[in-house]
Amino acid sequence: MGYVFDPGAVLSGQYLHWFAIGLATTLALTAAAWCLAMALGIVLTLIRMIPFRPLGWLVALYVEYHRNVPLLVQIFVWYFGVPSLLPRPARQWINAHHGEFLLATIALGLAAAAYVSEDLRSGIRAIPKAQYEAARSIGFGYLGAMTNVILPQAARNAVPPLINQTLLLFKNTSLAMAIGVGELTYRTREVESYTFKTFEAFAVATVVYLAISFAIMALGSWSSRRLRLEAL
Repeated sequence: MGYVFDPGAVLSGQYLHWFAIGLATTLALTAAAWCLAMALGIVLTLIRMIPFRPLGWLVALYVEYHRNVPLLVQIFVWYFGVPSLLPRPARQWINAHHGEFLLATIALGLAAAAYVSEDLRSGIRAIPKAQYEAARSIGFGYLGAMTNVILPQAARNAVPPLINQTLLLFKNTSLAMAIGVGELTYRTREVESYTFKTFEAFAVATVVYLAISFAIMALGSWSSRRLRLEAL
């Protein structure tokens, strides 16, 4: 007899529960890293736009590091390297509070922040300088002008690349399995190991990844259309 495709073998009982836990962990990791990336990306953008070259060089160095060092290496640095530099109580606290998830979130968020800052900076470049000058002329300081006038417009300009970064971040969460985070790929490997249904297990994971990726892209397309209509 030939091979019989049987997805039910990996979608029943505890195996379905494992997939659900893995998916929930993936989504939580994506959300946490995304929040960190957006917050830090905005801060990096504001710093880089300050007309003081040393600050700009520091941010540029940060961006180049995260662009040119493989993300898996960055995750390993945070998981194996950074804790060894911390005091013993800090290491114990990390180990007692889901350290793998926490450190993976930091590594993914910091890496994504580098790209977010560049996307926002490109969005700012598309805004006429007269907008900034007008904001300053009505009494806004640097931070006031950037946060109330420039950044909202830059964020609108940067929606398509920011959606792409969100999609990339979601897919990159699979790298966290290398340090033991029980996300979707990690749980898929567990299901495969217990059932010996390699094709079925990874077929299910593939469908889940595709469904969420398409949902993110659809959300990005809807957001872009809505922002264009609001701009008219």
